[in-house]
Amino acid sequence: MGTPTKADLMAETVQTFRTNLESTGGNNVGIVVPDEVVAAFERGKRVPVSVTVNGSYTYSSSIASMGGRFLISFNAATRSATGLGAGDTIDVQVEVDDAPRTVDVPAALGKALNSSRSATTAWQALSPSKQKVHALSVESAKTDETRERRVAKVIETLES
Repeated sequence: MGTPTKADLMAETVQTFRTNLESTGGNNVGIVVPDEVVAAFERGKRVPVSVTVNGSYTYSSSIASMGGRFLISFNAATRSATGLGAGDTIDVQVEVDDAPRTVDVPAALGKALNSSRSATTAWQALSPSKQKVHALSVESAKTDETRERRVAKVIETLES
């Protein structure tokens, strides 16, 4: 072997493995990520990734250390979209995803944020995952009344 090239010295950006989806308590399901996969990324214990399951369903998430092991969330929406659940064997491809995380803000929430400087400042300080929780709450409202009530609650939370 000769001198390692720059490519040889760079951390891996894509890893694949096979695993079983694991119930992680309550209604939660996760993908247990092998330690060597996380180590190959050379990014520490929290790695933003694009996750592809069984070669056909892709979503953004992060590898995180929980309870002494590395997990990726496999939430209810992902379980519904894939038809998979705890105990199922899956093939996983994880790729480092350094793209900025952005959240689509529902129109009603955007209008309310535009009318409150303090709420807007607080919103911008939230992590994308926390922004997403608030946005989905408003977006999933089935009636205008529910939507308005949820927008008011988000703004109140942000201003406090």
